[in-house]
Amino acid sequence: MGAIRFSLFYEHQLPRPWDDGQEARLYRDALDQIEIADRIGFDIVWEVEHHFLEEYSHSSAPEVFLAAASQRTKRIRLGHGIVQLPPEVNHPARVAERIATLDLVSGGRVEFGTGESSSSAELGGFGIRRSAKRGEWEDAVDAVTRMFVEEPFAGWDSPHLRMPPRNVIPKTVQKPHPPLWVACSRRETIEFAARNGIGALSFSFVEPADAGRWVQEYYRIIESEECVPAGFSVNPNVCVVLPMMLHEDEATAIERGIDGAHFFGFALAHYYGTTPHDPGRTSVWDEFQARRAQQGFDRDRIIANAEALNVNVGSLRGAVGTPDQVSELIRKYEEVGVDQISFVLQAGPNRHEHICEALELFGKAVLPRFTEGREEREAAKAARLAPAIEAALARREPARTLPAGYRIDEDAEVARARRARRPRVTPGAVRAEVRGAGRRRALQGFHRLVKGRSDRQIERAFGERAQRVFFAGMARAYDPSAAGGFEGDLAFRLGRSDGTETAWTIRVRDGRARAREGAADDARLTIAASTADFVRVLAGDGNPASLLMDGKLRLRGDVEVAPRVSEMFGGPSPY
Repeated sequence: MGAIRFSLFYEHQLPRPWDDGQEARLYRDALDQIEIADRIGFDIVWEVEHHFLEEYSHSSAPEVFLAAASQRTKRIRLGHGIVQLPPEVNHPARVAERIATLDLVSGGRVEFGTGESSSSAELGGFGIRRSAKRGEWEDAVDAVTRMFVEEPFAGWDSPHLRMPPRNVIPKTVQKPHPPLWVACSRRETIEFAARNGIGALSFSFVEPADAGRWVQEYYRIIESEECVPAGFSVNPNVCVVLPMMLHEDEATAIERGIDGAHFFGFALAHYYGTTPHDPGRTSVWDEFQARRAQQGFDRDRIIANAEALNVNVGSLRGAVGTPDQVSELIRKYEEVGVDQISFVLQAGPNRHEHICEALELFGKAVLPRFTEGREEREAAKAARLAPAIEAALARREPARTLPAGYRIDEDAEVARARRARRPRVTPGAVRAEVRGAGRRRALQGFHRLVKGRSDRQIERAFGERAQRVFFAGMARAYDPSAAGGFEGDLAFRLGRSDGTETAWTIRVRDGRARAREGAADDARLTIAASTADFVRVLAGDGNPASLLMDGKLRLRGDVEVAPRVSEMFGGPSPY
């Protein structure tokens, strides 16, 4: 176990209504905050790359913002959290060039976070097939890291990228390249990070005990033969993200920070769920104010005088509290092996002056509690992992050498590019994409079903016939690549206000799923809820975590399967 590090995480959130000059102030304020973080001892600042996610994230060119931050700071590391790697968004050569340039102007302070995104706004905006994005990420990481180390880069020919040999310059200060990370939203993607030998940036608001189980499995894979590095170095680290606001008075911390924390969670669900969005017209802030409680972000549930902080207390709280409360929460994460906590302070309507005060207080009253012996513990961790990392790197295909005699020939290269076949799209991939699109359209239709409706009205609209159509469509949308090896029965029990219930089973076997009416005798996982609550969750008007805590959503069996159910059947997941 190493020592815990601290970072700041920025989405550049800007709830409506907007005033002239507000985006410029948002950026200037963030740079001022990062100067404070650098001075008081934060280790990293993470900046996202998102596109078209108005109000939730006005950060579409993080490399520009981080370059500005590099000139305002001296020691804090600069993290892309994340660079979107599908070539439709960023050509891999341009990614390599931008990362290397930022590494040069910052004096070797870059952390290279990567991802594939999962929001419909971004995937549709760039014409990315949802079923193709994981393959595009794997292909692009391999190509980009080779561009860092091969001199010249020996070229690429895959279904996702075709590029002739070129010497991609400049090269990074850090050798062989900056530390690699990938965005994660659930346990399966954290295991995916470990198998690729890269750091896991977790965007699920998990309690320390749950994080500990993820960390344990992550390091088991890192030290096993399953780990085959995606890059030319291994970055064994797990980071969790939490909303934060700090004040000596707990009630003041809540008053200053809880609306921002809740807006962050609400807006995340808005864009990564099935909520309809009209570009330039939908007000996420207005939706938040109207529906926050029913979607699990109830302000009234967050009260002062908590003996200890839980990340979720029927409503997201995170690290909003006093220095002692936040320190105790950090200690719990440190004890289960989390390597880094990234705090979100710039969220929703949180005010710049309150963020600055919280940062100063963190540097004075929290951070010093966690710095003693840090270097020794990290050195011990590095020594323990060194043999496993050496073995993992030996499994990675080495850098290539371009045979002598290749010469740039514009006409020949352009002709080859024109002759190259288009990326091969298999009939199975097309069917999966069509099924997934149909499923997403069906889920969006649930918004019309629930808006302004009572429980009894929802029950009448989502009767047995509608349920049969829904669960059959759910089975057709099944995506084996998102199942994580799961096989077995998933049972759904939907209660009605008259005390009766309907039961449905989806059986997953041999890469296929089938739905039938009735209960399963030996289901791997049973999900039970009222019909109205079930439909509201589908519509994005109900928060599963909140329903679980209230006992309105009940899970029996292998609860580890529950977080992946949505994506298994064509639904989205963050990042």
